[in-house]
Amino acid sequence: MNTPQNSSAPDSSPIPARIQKLRLAMNELGIDAYIIPSSDPHLSEYLSARWQGREHFSGFTGSVGTLIITANFAGLWVDTRYWAQAENELASTGIQMMKINSAAATLYINWLADNLPAESIVGIDAAVLSLATSRALQTALDAKKIKLNTSHDLLEKAWLTRPVLPQAAVFEHLAPHAVVSRKKKLATVRQQMHSNGTQWHFISTVDDIAWLFNLRGADVSYNPVFVAHALIGIDTVRLYISPGKVPPAVVAALAQDGITVLEYGSAAAELAAIPAGDSLLIDPNRITLGFKQAIAAHTKVIEAINPCVLLKSRKNAQEAQFVREAMEQDGAALCEFFSWLENALGNEKISELTELTIDQEICAARARQPNFISASFGTIAGFNQNGAMPHYRATEESHSVIKGDGLLLIDSGGQYLGGTTDITRVAPVGTVSPEQKRDFTLVLKGMIALSSMQFPRGTYSTVLDTAARAPIWAEGVNYGHGTGHGVGYFLNVHEGPQSISYLAIPNANMVMEEGMITSNEPGIYRPGKWGVRIENLMLCVPGDITEFGEFLKFETLTLCPIDTRCIDVSLMRDDELAWLNDYHATVLQRLSPWVKAEAKTWLLNRTEAVSK
Repeated sequence: MNTPQNSSAPDSSPIPARIQKLRLAMNELGIDAYIIPSSDPHLSEYLSARWQGREHFSGFTGSVGTLIITANFAGLWVDTRYWAQAENELASTGIQMMKINSAAATLYINWLADNLPAESIVGIDAAVLSLATSRALQTALDAKKIKLNTSHDLLEKAWLTRPVLPQAAVFEHLAPHAVVSRKKKLATVRQQMHSNGTQWHFISTVDDIAWLFNLRGADVSYNPVFVAHALIGIDTVRLYISPGKVPPAVVAALAQDGITVLEYGSAAAELAAIPAGDSLLIDPNRITLGFKQAIAAHTKVIEAINPCVLLKSRKNAQEAQFVREAMEQDGAALCEFFSWLENALGNEKISELTELTIDQEICAARARQPNFISASFGTIAGFNQNGAMPHYRATEESHSVIKGDGLLLIDSGGQYLGGTTDITRVAPVGTVSPEQKRDFTLVLKGMIALSSMQFPRGTYSTVLDTAARAPIWAEGVNYGHGTGHGVGYFLNVHEGPQSISYLAIPNANMVMEEGMITSNEPGIYRPGKWGVRIENLMLCVPGDITEFGEFLKFETLTLCPIDTRCIDVSLMRDDELAWLNDYHATVLQRLSPWVKAEAKTWLLNRTEAVSK
C-alpha cells in the first residue's frame, strides 16, 4: 500500500492505543482504510458527545476535520483555521496533519483514490455520511476499482466508553420571540412540497427542526438544538425524538398542531413504510446515505434544498427588531466587560490576568442581561501569538497570562431569546507597535468596505468577499477563513445558505436575500506573533431602486466600540473615518440607556470621534 509512514509517538498519549483498537476492528472486517468524519446522523457542525469519534481517536479538538486510519498510516485533514492547533494537538499522537484550504473539505477523497491499491476496501458509517459526499466518494473510488463499505460503525466496536444519546429536555420557543407559529411554518413548508410535487418531506438537520417546530434544546454545547428527525406529510407530522426528552405539556401542545412524537430510532423504518406511489422530498446535502438507503425502492425521490434552510435564513421585520434589542443587551454586557478589563489591566492588585479569566468575565457579564440563555460558542480569547490561531481556545492545561505589550483578540457571542450574537474585538495591552496598528487598520478598512456595500438584488454572497479583502490583498496579505457566515435566530451561530467567501463554490441558493443576518469578519494573522480580526453582524436590507434595478445593502447590527487606540489614522480615508465615527455615535446613542457608572464612562471614552 502506497502510504507514508508516521513517526512513533510517545507513550504518554492515549491516542495510539485507541487507534490500535480501531485497526483491530478494521482487520476483523477486512477494511483497509476507515474514515471518521466530523459528523453525526444529522450532519451537524457541532456534535454531541456520542458522535465525537474524530476527537476521541485523534485528540484534535477543533470543530472540523476528517480522520483516516489505515494499517500503517493515520492522517487528519484540516483547513487553514486549524493548522497551528492541529500541529500542537497531534504532536504526541503519531497522526499526520494533512493541510487543506477552506474550500477543499473533501480532498481526502482524492488521497484515498491516489494511495490505495485496487480492490482495497474503504469503510465509513453510512449513518454519518452525507448523501452528496457519498456520491463523490463512490465515484472517485470506483474509478480506481476501490470498494466502499458503509455497513459498519466501528466506533461501537473500538470505543468502549462511548457516550449514550443526549437526554436534555426540549422546551418551547414562545411568543413574543417566536414570531411565526409552527402551524404557519408547516403550511409554508407544505406549499414548497406541493411545488416540488411531493407528499412527504424528511428532515434530519437539527437547527431546521428546532426552527420549524419552535422548539429548543441543549443536546449540543452552545447551540439550542436537540437530536431529532422529522417526517412531514400532507396532513401528518411525525417528530422522532426520545419521548422522555419532551415534557408532557409540550407533547400536548405539539399534538394540537397535528404533530405526533415517536421514538428517535423509528425514523428509518417509517421512511421505508411510505406508501407506494408517493413522492418524498430530500436534500442530498442534508440527509445521510443511511437514510437514503432506508427509503423503499417504490418511493419516488425528489432532490431539492430543504425549504427550511431558505425560510429560516430570512428573518422577518419582527424578528429583526428582536435581534436589534438583543444586540443592545449584548452591547451593554460588553461595555461592562471591557470597562472591567481596562481596570484589570491597570490594577497591580490583580496578580494574574489570563485568557481563561476573559472567558469567565465576559460570560458573567452576558448572564446579567435579560433573556440571556447561554454563550453561542466557546469564547476565543487569544493574546499575541495565540490570537494568530483563528479558532484558538484556552484551556486549563494551555493558556497565556495577559501582561506586557500586544494585542488581545476576543471572539465571543450569546444566545438570547430574541437572537444570536457573534462579535470579535481586539483590545490593546500596554504598547501597540506600528506593525500591529497597520494590521488592525487594514482589517478595519476591509470590514468597513463590506459594511458599506450596495449591490444588485440577486448577487451571490461569494462575490462580496473581495470588498473586505481588497485593502488586505493590496498589501500582499490574506487570511484563510471566509469573511462571513449566516447567523440563526436564537439558533446556530453558523447558518447557511449564504457564505461570504471567494473560496466557496457558488450555487443558486447562495444569493443574498433581504432578512439574512451575516457576519463580517476579515482578519490578519501573523503566526507566532499576533492576530487581528474585527467582526460585526449585519442585516441585509433594501437599498436603492434605480433605472438599473433594485439594490440591497447592509445594516450593522452589532453594537460595541472598535478600539481606536489600535488604529493608524494616516491609513484611513476620510469616508472610512466618517463611517467609524457614525458607527460610534450610533453605538453611544443605542447603548447609553443600558449602561451606567464605570461602563458608561468607558462607553463615552471609546466612542469619541477620530480625526486625522
